[in-house]
Amino acid sequence: MNALIRSLGALAGIVALLPGCSVAPGGGTPSVTLPVAWRNAADFPSATPDDDLATWWSSFGDPQMTRLIREALAGNRDLASAVARVRQAQAQRDAQKASLFPSLGYDGSRSSGRSWIDGGEDRSFTSYSAGLGASWEADFFGGNRQSVLAASADAEAVKENLHSARAALAAEVALAYLDLRAAEERLRIVNRTLVTREETTQLASWRAQAGEIDQLELRQAESSLESARSQLASQEQNIARTRNRLALLCGRVPGGIRTGSGDVPSPAYRLAVGIPADTIRQRPDVRAAGYNWVAAIARTKSAEADQLPSLRLSGSLGVDTLSSSKLFNPETLAAGLVAGISGPIFDAGRIRANITAQGAAEEQALLSYESSILTALSEVEDSLIACRRSAERLASLEKAAFAAKEASKLANQKYRAGVIDITTVLDTQRSDLALEESVTAVQADRAAAHVQLYKALGGGWSAGS
Repeated sequence: MNALIRSLGALAGIVALLPGCSVAPGGGTPSVTLPVAWRNAADFPSATPDDDLATWWSSFGDPQMTRLIREALAGNRDLASAVARVRQAQAQRDAQKASLFPSLGYDGSRSSGRSWIDGGEDRSFTSYSAGLGASWEADFFGGNRQSVLAASADAEAVKENLHSARAALAAEVALAYLDLRAAEERLRIVNRTLVTREETTQLASWRAQAGEIDQLELRQAESSLESARSQLASQEQNIARTRNRLALLCGRVPGGIRTGSGDVPSPAYRLAVGIPADTIRQRPDVRAAGYNWVAAIARTKSAEADQLPSLRLSGSLGVDTLSSSKLFNPETLAAGLVAGISGPIFDAGRIRANITAQGAAEEQALLSYESSILTALSEVEDSLIACRRSAERLASLEKAAFAAKEASKLANQKYRAGVIDITTVLDTQRSDLALEESVTAVQADRAAAHVQLYKALGGGWSAGS
């Protein structure tokens, strides 16, 4: 067992090492070299982000979002299924460990019979037997230990998949919540716009009655009003669908959650992103791919051990008597010990083909591990770019929206004074509405970019969680 524990510790340590420097016991080496720093992290402090990521959603300062994420983590059915898969994998690992230990069994029987001897004499008899049997396969060449190691690595990979599912679920709830708040804000914008357009349409109606404008301007005002009003149903539909999506993520029936009211939450600006090596260590999907690689290495070694002889020891201790009173009589005991050795001579290439297949599986696992590292690096860089560019877009759009609102006010004043026609007024109102909606959309995009960044950095579940 000490040798097994040492093997587990050595191979599990592969995942914790830098991928570009780790060397597998089988000789394989990941070819990915990690960068020293992120290319697009100029505006973010560089520090180990473990504490920040533990409950990253709290950095948004929105109690409603925090509550929904916690509800989802406690009630989501897919996440509960992932927890059950962890228990299953751990049980399979424990079952595989049993192959390292001797097995002990017992048996007992009672039989009755009748016999006839010469002369027709009838004689009946009853016999009793009981025994203990033990067997053990001496794992001289480590085949069973490697199988146990593979099962242990599989269990760790499943556990990391659970952490990855938690990270993905928290991010999904946060993104759905952002969609909900953005849809609610767009609905409020449309309602505010309706008030303005209703006033413009009423003014156009009065001016048309007074003969100051023709019917064309009035119809244009009415068309603009109804066009804005038609957006109400669309926004209300989006709100209802997003609430249902949140309910599903939280493991509730549609309409089974409370969302209250609120604005689109703003992310904390000073997020510590750490260095690439930190991210690779704390990404559960990368760690899962690493454990899958460890398992594949162990299975290759187990397949190689099938070429070597195996030694099996078995022993028995039993009694066979015609009297039940003598079952526990030491004089009736019989014991035996058998040692057997077996090994392959000819198997038509089965063992060699199995080794080749396991070697190919090991190569695939290594490539998958490298791919997960590259994906993690790419996702962080993409999220950093999105955070920066969305902030820049938001700053410009807020200025444009402010100018558009002032232009709309001035156009309304000039229209009331009869200086301009209604076309200019409607154009400024449409521009005002479009820019307000764009500001809301980019606010949600900026917050979503930070959510994606938190997820890309590991999502809150590090190797020690």
